[in-house]
Amino acid sequence: MKRNATVRDALNFSDVLLVPAESNIKPQDVSLKTRLTKNIDINIPLIAAGLDSVTESAMAIAIAQLGGIGVIHDNMPLGKQVEEVRRVKRAEGNTVMNPITVSPDSSVAEALDLMTTYKISGLPVVEQPSQKVVGIITSRDLRFFEDYAKPVSELMSKNVVTVKGNIEKAHAMQLMHERRIEKLVIVDDQGRCTGLITSKDIQKLSRYKDAARDAHGRLRVGAAVSLGKDAFDRCAAMTDAGLDVVFVDVAHAHNKEAANTVSRIRQQRSAEVQIVAGNVATPDAARSLMDAGADAIKVGFCGMKGGASRLGFGVPQFTSVMMIAEQCEMNGVPVILDGGVSDAATLVKALAVGAESAVVSTLFAGTDEAPGDVLFHEGHAYKIVNPAAKTQHRPAFSTIVHDPYKVDADGIDTSVRYRGGIEHVVKHLVDDLRAGMAYAGAKDIKTLQELAEFVRAR
Repeated sequence: MKRNATVRDALNFSDVLLVPAESNIKPQDVSLKTRLTKNIDINIPLIAAGLDSVTESAMAIAIAQLGGIGVIHDNMPLGKQVEEVRRVKRAEGNTVMNPITVSPDSSVAEALDLMTTYKISGLPVVEQPSQKVVGIITSRDLRFFEDYAKPVSELMSKNVVTVKGNIEKAHAMQLMHERRIEKLVIVDDQGRCTGLITSKDIQKLSRYKDAARDAHGRLRVGAAVSLGKDAFDRCAAMTDAGLDVVFVDVAHAHNKEAANTVSRIRQQRSAEVQIVAGNVATPDAARSLMDAGADAIKVGFCGMKGGASRLGFGVPQFTSVMMIAEQCEMNGVPVILDGGVSDAATLVKALAVGAESAVVSTLFAGTDEAPGDVLFHEGHAYKIVNPAAKTQHRPAFSTIVHDPYKVDADGIDTSVRYRGGIEHVVKHLVDDLRAGMAYAGAKDIKTLQELAEFVRAR
């Protein structure tokens, strides 16, 4: 019987401290821009976890506006997950691509339902099947109107201001000001509706200057999948809805099924979506996923704080990130820390040792934007997540391979301390992170990794 009695030393983030250095860097001068994947940058190194107690469209929109990215969880039917992605991509942008429309014969009730569902204030009215624009109906047209069976054609504005192709933001603003309108409809040479420009979107572009956006000005969004056919179906449908990055989330991703899932997604959607794969704890595991086509590697065994599962397996996170970052650097692939980020101290040490971003779960689960309700108990406020929802969409027996390695519960309790709005929590983390980087004399994350010096805390 083979016996390996060698015991290697390994460290957690609590076992080390960063050595302060001479610095002329002020916290406000620190840049937090970083790589999420090979081809996607974000402006703060924070990812809202793909858990049903953390991220749906509300969280994904809010964190992307602040410069990070959210991962829509997959504990929901495929159609619902696609819709959550679509809501993020439609939330704002330079233009609304392929906007939601109604026909002249649609009822007022249908128009109101679409506006409420998608949280929008206006709909182009198009003929069927030509798709030519014949009007526009807005919430202003429907104000105080209660005959919901009436057709849209009786209330819509027929003098629609249309533009063709790309239009400069300044020109769009000038047109809206001159015509005293809030929306411009983009049409092609045949007069068919292809997009929409709104005054609210222009205002948001100015307000959220550090937002994580794609080439069209839309907010970035990620989504989680597991393994097998379900993962391929979800990825294909969400990519068609505009998904930027898919997270192949497995508690123990060092297995052939995880690598095969990454490989097949890469082959089918090579130019359309980036792939983050994990979780892993060793360089060999990271190498297998990179060979399969992963664009970023997520580190954190079983999602448990400190990198250890209740079964006794794992690698302390500081050592795990350090080893995997060295392996990934040779392939130009970023590392993402998943688990244990409860304060800026852990975050700055993770970035210094080689991670380029980090997944946040518990801190964000207590915010207004996370799913769940706020309840008060003995003078304290808590965010409550419905524990019955955790498995309601996961069949007990199916051909779908969900995650055979998931033996630990999610790293979120069914109740967490209420923390208010996500903007406040992110600002606190980001301010502390900038201060920590200034202690190291680092103007950005790359410089932090070059200058960082650690000591063992005994």
